[in-house]
Amino acid sequence: MKRILVIVLVAAILLAGCSTLLKAAAPAMSGSVYSDVQTAPGLGGGAPYAQEARAPAMEMPSLPTAMPQSDYTQGNTAGTPEGERLVIQNADLMIVVADPVTKMDSIAKMAQQMGGFVVSSNLYETTLPNGIQVPETNITIRVPAEKMNDALTQIKAEVVDVTSETRTGQDVTQSYTDLQSRLRNYEAAEAQLREIMASATKTEDVLNVFNQITYYREQIEVIKGQMQYYEQSAALSAINVRIVAEESVQPLEIGGWKPVGVARNAVQALINFFKGFVNFLIWLVVFIVPVVAVIILPIWGIWCGIRNWRAKRKVRKAQPTK
Repeated sequence: MKRILVIVLVAAILLAGCSTLLKAAAPAMSGSVYSDVQTAPGLGGGAPYAQEARAPAMEMPSLPTAMPQSDYTQGNTAGTPEGERLVIQNADLMIVVADPVTKMDSIAKMAQQMGGFVVSSNLYETTLPNGIQVPETNITIRVPAEKMNDALTQIKAEVVDVTSETRTGQDVTQSYTDLQSRLRNYEAAEAQLREIMASATKTEDVLNVFNQITYYREQIEVIKGQMQYYEQSAALSAINVRIVAEESVQPLEIGGWKPVGVARNAVQALINFFKGFVNFLIWLVVFIVPVVAVIILPIWGIWCGIRNWRAKRKVRKAQPTK
């Protein structure tokens, strides 16, 4: 029994010593072989590009483990010219003219002459309360931002009235600078990955690095597209113009009398009421009454038949049997 206890103690001491030696030798071994999994920065544990711990040692440049603290995190505007802001300016206005179609064509020509273009244009007809149909147009153009004031001046020239005008500005300098910083970081990571792929010898390593490069290339293209959108939007201002015919805003005329102000609104409301009431009567006679008749008459006939049948049945029961 004592011999068994001694053997167990000796075995325990030997196992403890071996584990200590293995822990001490682990740092030295990690420098001569690949680590189990290494991932490129910014992917949050993406596809590994070196996996086998038994692979032969290969000198590989280290990748950054986090985004460097550049102007992306500091929030300055180093990516744009000093003192210059990137602002997207747009305008929206409604004008009244004698001929909406002619005015729409002149606005389109003006945009082309200024170096811009027509984004969209629509021509349609609206029906006035008196039943008259008049044309109405809507056009959206883009002109160089520095010519926006001149464009608005020409649009408002020779019009009957400017019903509304709204100008907006969106400062995207900070967002644009952030995109520039992210682009530099992604391009740096891509360059390091290309160096790794050039020195890789195993097919598996090459494929893994290629997947990482593809990811970064997609992100770079997305960021470039966003930057291009900001640049074009800031360089070319959008102007949306709704063009209304003059007849649409003409005062109500009844027998040569043109009521104004509250009187005009009251007369127009009265006309609209009678118009709606007459329309209701037409719908009642032409549509509602026939539909109700088609639905109600069969039901009423069936109900009358059932009532007569019950009455006859009661009469039969009331008669004495012979």
